[in-house]
Formats: sequence, structure tokens, C-alpha cells
Amino acid sequence: MAADSMRIVANVKAALKARGVTYAQLAKRIGLSEASVKRVLSRGSISLQRLERICDAIGTSVAEMAQQGRGTSDGNAEMLTMAQEKVLAADPRLFACYHLIASGRAIRDIEAELRTSPRLVLAWLSRLKALGLVTQTVGKSARTMAPVAVKWRSDGPVRRMYEREVRAEFLHSLFGAEREAFDFRFAELSEASCRVFQRKLDRLAAQFRDLADLDRSLPSADKRNIGCLLAMRPWVYSRFGRTSA
Repeated sequence: MAADSMRIVANVKAALKARGVTYAQLAKRIGLSEASVKRVLSRGSISLQRLERICDAIGTSVAEMAQQGRGTSDGNAEMLTMAQEKVLAADPRLFACYHLIASGRAIRDIEAELRTSPRLVLAWLSRLKALGLVTQTVGKSARTMAPVAVKWRSDGPVRRMYEREVRAEFLHSLFGAEREAFDFRFAELSEASCRVFQRKLDRLAAQFRDLADLDRSLPSADKRNIGCLLAMRPWVYSRFGRTSA
């Protein structure tokens, strides 16, 4: 239980950072002093009543904070099953519906964005629930079990179906606009350094996933679609010739 409390408090701190909310701003919203807020969040435990007030103040929920980071330590919870991937890969519109639900969109927003009827969206939801992809439907909203930023199988049907198209679209840019970044480097690394760097890439990918999960409950107007490509491989630039094995 103590470990769960510490994880939830850590999730609250990450949510504050992701939303740009300072301790002083939070204190004002919940009627405490800044010192009291710092003390509460430094203990690693927090009462349910106070947690609810903090979550309301930053536009999230206790359930969201409790779920964040749970069950992903084995690296499998962030992936769908092969059968689930096959269905999504075979139906682009169903895939788009799943992505929007995972991003926290309300059903009416999905209808507008995909320019389709409420009946068809409900049919998609029914299929997704049958596949175990949508865990619950409450009123005009639905929720998925997997994180927003799902890790697709390297040998799976989604990668095979969409990777070439996604890669071409994503890299067809100068990466010079606001919120765009491109930093390419290459060097000679030892096997030990390669392993260290790979672990750092894995952690960065996990942080991207966690931020996406934290922002799931934010209004659509406060978010934008962001693509993140992390890659490394043994490689020699063709103009330099093959200088190493």
C-alpha cells in the first residue's frame, strides 16, 4: 500500500509538471499555503480527500493517478495482443477510432473527427469491447486498457501495414517549425555504451508514454498530436564508405 501511495504522489507531481502548474498555483486552487502543498507532496502519502481536491484542481482524476504506471514493469502491458493488432491493421477506420478513444476523446468528438454517424461509432465501440480493447463505456465516453502511446510489435501486423507510410509521412518535413526537433548524430560506440544508450532510449520512450497517459483527460483543445521517433542501429554513412565491420 505504501508503494502505491508513493507512486500516486509521484504521478501527481508528474501531472503538475506536464500541465505547467506550480506549487503556488496549486496551493491557491485548493486553499492551502504553498509550504503545506510542498509538505503534503514530499511525504509520499496523501489522504483520499486531499488527493481528490488536487486532482480536481489540475483537471484529472484519482483513478487516472492510481492507474498511471501500473502493470508496465514487464514491458508487455503497453502492447496489444497479436490478435488485437491484426483486427486494427485490417480496418483503418476502426484503428482511428481506437486511437481517438485511447487519447481521451469523447464519442461525439470521434463522430466529428471521423465524419461518421453515431451508430457507426457505437458499432466500432462494440467491436473494440469484444476484442478487450475498450474496458468500459460510461455515458458519452469510453476508455482503453493499454496506454495512449502503444508499443507496436516489431514483427506485428500494424507495423507491416503502416510502417512504410508512416515513416514517409513523418520524415517528409524540415523539422523547423514550432514543437519540431531533429537531431541526428553518429559515432563509434563500444558494445557496453550501445547497451547503456539503448536503455536510455527505452526510458525516454516510457516517459513519452507516461506523459501521454497523464494528458489523456485534458480537453482536446489543450493538446496536439505529437509524433516521436527514437532509433539507433549499426550504420555507416554511404559517402564515408565501409570503415568498420
